[in-house]
Amino acid sequence: MRTSRLHLLAAAGVTVATLALTACQDGTGTRDEGASASQPAATASTGTSSQSPAGSSTEGSGSDVNGGSANEVSANGGSGAGADTSGKGDSGGGRSGQGAKDEKGSGDAPATFTSCNGSNTAVSAQPLPRPVNHMLITVENTGSKNCNLTYYPVLRFDEMQWVPQPIEESKPQAVVTLAPGESAYAGVVLSAADGSGSGGATGKKLAVGFQGRTPNSSGGPSAIPGLPAKGVYYDSSLTVTYWQYSMDDALTY
Repeated sequence: MRTSRLHLLAAAGVTVATLALTACQDGTGTRDEGASASQPAATASTGTSSQSPAGSSTEGSGSDVNGGSANEVSANGGSGAGADTSGKGDSGGGRSGQGAKDEKGSGDAPATFTSCNGSNTAVSAQPLPRPVNHMLITVENTGSKNCNLTYYPVLRFDEMQWVPQPIEESKPQAVVTLAPGESAYAGVVLSAADGSGSGGATGKKLAVGFQGRTPNSSGGPSAIPGLPAKGVYYDSSLTVTYWQYSMDDALTY
């Protein structure tokens, strides 16, 4: 009985061991299946976890990109606006500076316009053999400042009641300005060379008038240059050139 019981127990032990081994193998398989099942879960969890950080990172990147973009726009916009504002400021500053300059310029007294006349010049009138029937008027600045000879001299012999007209072709491009010691000239056609002039007379006295800044305005005292003792013959052809820097230019007409 005891021997049979021992055999039964031994057999039972083998059976239990076999069942335990089988159960272990099944359990391992179950654990493997469970591990496989749990692995996707873990992967899903890991994926979810990775998606979440990725999502956060993406959102963060998006935030960073948007934020960066916004910052860049703000920076660029701010910088651009700042540059524009600065540019406008510079421009404004330039205009302001120009305005200040203009105001300063307008605040300064304008350059004084001084006419050459009988008080600051020496004037001579010389009849010439050539060109025929011509006379040369010379004006020298004897003053200490520049003076201006505008338009043409206004001539008057004795009590003459009319004013000789200018030769328009002789009009210069600019006003003749004389520095101290410099001279300018005007040519006078006394009479027609072919004798076509009328109302001939002999002048004993000549007054040379000076014009101001505007035509026919007074430029100051007249000059009374000396004439030859026999006087100077003139007729209705009497004309005069505009003031010239050159003697040759004055005698061209």
